[in-house]
Amino acid sequence: MADQLQDVIQRWRKAVVEDGLRPEDHELFQNAGLAYINQGDTTHLLDFIQDEKNQGIVESMGCGLLASLVAEVLKRKKSSSTCKAVITHLAETCSPMELMLIFLGQVDDLHPDLIADTIVLMAPLLQTVLLRLGEEKAPWVGLALAALQKQVSRLPVPYTKEQEVEDAYGLCRCCSALARFMEPFVEEVKRRDNSEDGGTASDNQLKTELLKFCMGSLREPLLQAQLDQAIDIHKQSPLWHFATDILATLPAIQEPLPGLLFYKALKKREESGLLTDSTKAQESRACLAYLLFVQLITIESFPAVFSPVFVLQCNMEYIDLLLSRKEESFLLKGLELYTKSLERVEDNSLPVELLDLKSFYSVPQHLVQILTVCPIQHLREQGFKVLQLFIDKLGPEAKHKFFRCMIKTSCHAGVEGYIIKNIKNQIELSLKPGHENEWFMGIQVLPLLRLVLCFPRGPETDLLNSMDRVMESLNLLRYLHMRDMDWQQTSSIWSELFKIKEDYLKMLRVCLALSRAYYTGQVKNMREDKKIQAQEAREARVALVQTMTVKNKMVSDMSPEMQYQVLQCALVTFDLMESLVIRIEEISEEKVKTGTAV
Repeated sequence: MADQLQDVIQRWRKAVVEDGLRPEDHELFQNAGLAYINQGDTTHLLDFIQDEKNQGIVESMGCGLLASLVAEVLKRKKSSSTCKAVITHLAETCSPMELMLIFLGQVDDLHPDLIADTIVLMAPLLQTVLLRLGEEKAPWVGLALAALQKQVSRLPVPYTKEQEVEDAYGLCRCCSALARFMEPFVEEVKRRDNSEDGGTASDNQLKTELLKFCMGSLREPLLQAQLDQAIDIHKQSPLWHFATDILATLPAIQEPLPGLLFYKALKKREESGLLTDSTKAQESRACLAYLLFVQLITIESFPAVFSPVFVLQCNMEYIDLLLSRKEESFLLKGLELYTKSLERVEDNSLPVELLDLKSFYSVPQHLVQILTVCPIQHLREQGFKVLQLFIDKLGPEAKHKFFRCMIKTSCHAGVEGYIIKNIKNQIELSLKPGHENEWFMGIQVLPLLRLVLCFPRGPETDLLNSMDRVMESLNLLRYLHMRDMDWQQTSSIWSELFKIKEDYLKMLRVCLALSRAYYTGQVKNMREDKKIQAQEAREARVALVQTMTVKNKMVSDMSPEMQYQVLQCALVTFDLMESLVIRIEEISEEKVKTGTAV
């Protein structure tokens, strides 16, 4: 091998004087270098390429060894310091353009098991080469960032603190490497912006490439990550640090956060191809809003001139996007951003005009889906809290309109019952001195009560599935009758309320009679089927069957025993409804006797 390298040196010296290097000279150098690498004797190779007399040879032919050296480092890992030194020297010596093509090829289409180690190895090498390019670096910086980011986006994102500590797939290491990779280019942009001549076209392109990378990183991996500042008492979260670096970079490259979030500053860039997928751009801004307003990263530098209502209005677009997704990380960030945006708003202050905005309609609809369909309990619980918080922030007229909308669109008895409970609370508040408002004590309340105190499906209503709505409606009726003197003193609508009540209770009695007859029949049928099956089992002297067929088979997948319990509970529920109806009628009769009823 040493003889081969000596031959290369002799040929190089001759080529300088005569006709240049031949292809076989490159092959000779390549074979000699590969022999050292394959035998693990990279110390001699390092000595050769560091020798000042050999720099011409290294500059001309050194790039051919890079692929093998990188593979050797990734294979040996712990005992590869000499290989790394060789690669570093070549990165500082060989042609920058040729190096960029080779290094970019090394980070393309990586095996999943090699992504993290390759990124950690290649990021500083790419940085070294890019810093040698001078004014021509901007497009190459963009290519390098895009290539690195493409591979990092393939790594699974740790979601729990334990996974982040373990960092089994190396995403946290990659994010730290990318943050270090950006530093000199961000500093260069800042230095140029502060100079007297200002930024050049190349500087603007460098800003654009850095912005593209930051927005891409907000979407992947930060939007999927569970961000906590500390992952244990001894260690801070690498992903948190990466998020902090990204948010600090944006203003450093002259991209103010309010412009990105509120004024669609990226619109022209989206149109020009910087962020060609508007959904991806919106996801990036949604993550930016979350990091700023929930995690409070760089919030100290955010202008305080924006009103809480304006911030909420702008953030609702991002909340809408986050809550429309199915992933837990998206839903959790959406709920937290919704909560933080609402907390700064004064109670009873949101105007009714906001409800005409698309996002103010769609976000509550997404909340209903979370409350009724989402299998994750803590998300459902947080969803109820933020729904109530939103209701508390609405002004009286906005509450009135929102309640009407939810009763019409939620299509879920539990949600409808929750809204009816809020209606009762608002009526109760309006009857207190100093809290009067026409929307819940005047003529405006009648359309709302007509919407609540009705059975859209008439006698066909399934009272068991509608239990939450019916029970809250009866509680509302009971309260209205107990406070009828207040209504007569503060409004002239009691006679209309009395008619609404009578119509509602009349239909409820019909529904109760039909539902009780149906469920009683089902219970009777199940008892008879049990007796028949028990008799057949005794006669056949066979073991109990694993499943049981019930006459008029129900669609439910529940066992017969569970079905029987549900039927019994339904009958108990009907008894409870009937007792409330009787109590309401008793209150009416008492008012008639005392002369207070109309």
